[in-house]
Amino acid sequence: MGTRLNVLMHDMVPKHQIMDIEEVQTLLTDYHLTMEQLLKIYHDDPIVKSIDAVPGNVVRITRKSHTAGEAEAYRLVVRRPKK
Repeated sequence: MGTRLNVLMHDMVPKHQIMDIEEVQTLLTDYHLTMEQLLKIYHDDPIVKSIDAVPGNVVRITRKSHTAGEAEAYRLVVRRPKK
């Protein structure tokens, strides 16, 4: 059996963190959003699996930006629909 690749260690993968309940509430309040309005990421995404996120978690993605230094994006973890 081979060694498993840690996708988080790749240079092109931005930082992913599970947000706590207080952080999520602040995000929703500050931007006047509901959970349903957040962009989605599937529960079986390799990054989601590697940080042990589960459906209902909100993930903060921090990317390097040439103009802003850092840019944050947010995704709600959801189950992939069955075909």
